[in-house]
Amino acid sequence: MDNTNAAAAATGTPLPTVAIDISSAQILADYASILQDLQFVMECCKRLLAELVAPEDDRDPVVPQALWSAALVAYARCFGTGRRFGLAAEDVRTLPLEGEVMKYHQWLVDERKRNIAHSSKPFEAARVGAVLSQPGQAKRRVEGIAVLSISHVLVDETGVRQLGGLAAELAKQTAGKAQEQQDVVLADVQRLDIDRLYASPPLRTHVGSTEAEAAADPG
Repeated sequence: MDNTNAAAAATGTPLPTVAIDISSAQILADYASILQDLQFVMECCKRLLAELVAPEDDRDPVVPQALWSAALVAYARCFGTGRRFGLAAEDVRTLPLEGEVMKYHQWLVDERKRNIAHSSKPFEAARVGAVLSQPGQAKRRVEGIAVLSISHVLVDETGVRQLGGLAAELAKQTAGKAQEQQDVVLADVQRLDIDRLYASPPLRTHVGSTEAEAAADPG
């Protein structure tokens, strides 16, 4: 618990919280949103592992594909350009993980692109085949047409565990940086005019701590 939350707990009433718009706070906000995405990825992986335990005949195929696609989107968003600050390949390279980590990271990003892209070749998403009569019949002929959809979503237990572990390590790394950035923001805010701060509009949304729990492997 940080000092702000400790003070609020001691008094029994929430302390007034006002919006601040400075560069250091914007960086901290990006760290926090990245942590939210990584925690979402880990939760998706946990639920995916629970789904994959079920016998394939009893499994709803929509759920694993939906969870996997959602996890891919959230993971890749951490490295996107939409934020002022996002994760970079170097953040993955410095993780204390063994194996082809960078290769797997790039595969995840590419797989996310394939999942959200509009196919320029619809025949790749569905295949049309001719249904033929049995070869042993006296007269060979075309009995009809079959249309088969092809899923590009690959979900297996190993891949899910790897994604969950990668997200967990990135979350630990990002949480440490966020805590350091929180100290920077506090120092910057303490130099601002106190009267202007008290005159600022209050934050209406829930303000959570930037300290993330050290997430374990989803297994």
